[in-house]
Amino acid sequence: MIVFGPVPSRRLGRSLGINNIPPKHCSYSCIYCQVGPTKATEIESRVFYQPEYIFNEVKTSVMNLLEQNETIDYLTFVPDGEPTLDNNLGKTIELLRDLDIKIAIITNSSLIWRKKVRETLQLADWVSLKVDSVNESLWRQINQPDKNLRLQEIMSEMLSFAKDFDGFLATETMLLEGKNTGDAHIASLVEFLQQLAPDKAYLAIPTRPTAEQGIYAPDADRLNHIYQTVKQGISEVELLTGYEGNAFASSGNPVEDILAITAVHPMRKEAVQTLLNKTETQWNIVRDLIEQNELREIEYNGNTFYLRAYARKGK
Repeated sequence: MIVFGPVPSRRLGRSLGINNIPPKHCSYSCIYCQVGPTKATEIESRVFYQPEYIFNEVKTSVMNLLEQNETIDYLTFVPDGEPTLDNNLGKTIELLRDLDIKIAIITNSSLIWRKKVRETLQLADWVSLKVDSVNESLWRQINQPDKNLRLQEIMSEMLSFAKDFDGFLATETMLLEGKNTGDAHIASLVEFLQQLAPDKAYLAIPTRPTAEQGIYAPDADRLNHIYQTVKQGISEVELLTGYEGNAFASSGNPVEDILAITAVHPMRKEAVQTLLNKTETQWNIVRDLIEQNELREIEYNGNTFYLRAYARKGK
């Protein structure tokens, strides 16, 4: 499905997700990715879906949700890949403006060195740029980028974009114990963020199953130390460490809802049950999806999650 949600977002309120990239086309293969590893990274933009098709799917979903008195705060491009690989992203945004809902893009920033990508991001109201590391070696270890990408070029054009962007600019840094949580790394991160001057810098930790095993969040003391360090250099800093809740909207088709949401957003067991309750659907449909290899059940940090099966297999 192209559209999923709305899902509860720690940053965007009630976010209607737009999956404009098929699984799993991405320029990175982040070790912490919640939708699994990228089998083969790519950086060449191309057409995946026609803008008119995406617009019609979003419009239909919006109309249905509004009839159910559901709230939509943002239309968010957050696919199970890198949204700026879509050559028609700008055209799609222009069409979506007719719906009069704010538009957000969550990007890994890797293609921002392209002028067309920067121009496309300028069309959004809210943009999040990934900054997991400003160190080339750590960047390659954590984000496992396409071999043709260069971190310094990306960082330079992020600064150019930030200077011209008049919407809400956020950054997100995923903190991984033993990877990018040392004092020297955080100091370099703060120095770059001060130049970028985002409206808000988000510090995240893994809260869902990750692409690779052995990926952990820093402990509470270390996390607080990092937060306080970043806060000294950036006025608006927020931790993304909590569970968003179970307030997923239902389209009336629980199977489609579960598969669409879990393709990009692993759901906790409680959230799946809450969604099923909305249509008075029995849990056996979840068991059926698992038996049909459409859905995977994963234990992570003491919680049970459900994830679309193909998302863990790569592209």
